Amino acid sequence: MAWYKGATRMELLPEARQQPAIRPTQFIAHSIVAPWSPRRTYEYWRDSTNLESHFGLGYGGDLAQYLSTTTRADANASANRRPDGTGAISIETASNTKASDPWTDEQLAELIALGLWAHRTHGIPIRLCRTAADPGFGYHSLHRAWSTSGTACPGSARITQFRDVVLPGIAAAAAGTMPAGGTHTVAKGETLYSIAAQYKDVTWQQLAAANKVTSPYTITVGQKLTIPGAVTAPTRPPARPVVDLSRLVQAARTDPPRPGTPVSYPEAQLVEMGLVGEGLLERRLADGHYGTATKTAYAAWQRRLGYSGADADGIPGKTSLTTLGRKRGFDVVA
Repeated sequence: MAWYKGATRMELLPEARQQPAIRPTQFIAHSIVAPWSPRRTYEYWRDSTNLESHFGLGYGGDLAQYLSTTTRADANASANRRPDGTGAISIETASNTKASDPWTDEQLAELIALGLWAHRTHGIPIRLCRTAADPGFGYHSLHRAWSTSGTACPGSARITQFRDVVLPGIAAAAAGTMPAGGTHTVAKGETLYSIAAQYKDVTWQQLAAANKVTSPYTITVGQKLTIPGAVTAPTRPPARPVVDLSRLVQAARTDPPRPGTPVSYPEAQLVEMGLVGEGLLERRLADGHYGTATKTAYAAWQRRLGYSGADADGIPGKTSLTTLGRKRGFDVVA
């Protein structure tokens, strides 16, 4: 079994015991089309579906692993497990509800670090998969055999980042020869990228984070930089997403159930998925709109908690929403 030390382990059972073994030869990136934390993704797969990936990545770089990378996950169609026993490692990444936003710097850093680990651990070659069965790295829509529905996942902005940032970042980190740890004094002409490339298993994003260097990532000659050492397990669990009660109530009072209408508050989908997990709302209706079906489902949730009359009208209150969030992986602010 293979578990990445840089991720919080959230093993999916009974999937972990029922799925066949694979020999990983590919790494495939996805967007989950929801602003979910890794814990919320875990809870969704645990409670609602048999479809899953090996990893979940939040906006802040918080990473969880759900299955060993030597166990099949079912998010990649024909890449899950081939007749020869090879298969793909897959990662779901938080996104907006249209999967149109780019990965954050924190997400990019974790994708590179995880990709490097997959290369070191499983021998996955650092190249774009040339065919659906070719060993290497890719994204969900790269080959039709991986996405029989014709999805655009992970979205055009992230596909560009995958080609221009993620793969080159993995290659640069893998090429480094100097041991990680210790310090480095910046010389003339050096950048975070060129410095990180000198050290084994270090990415420029990790170097920036270790030294609290933020955009535009300027460093100066003579500056001493800490070179981060080996990846260790997280010291705190991934952050839970937050639902703003006032914005949710506004959405509940204004979101029309008309197709194509923009979502007024994207985190409404977190609440809807909570209602799906409670068996009160159909999955196909969890679209980010707090429309008629969601109000009806939330009213049923309120009645389940013992409310009645005007207190069970489908408009969220703090107590009922906090109770739902406690069970379904989100926090509430008033």
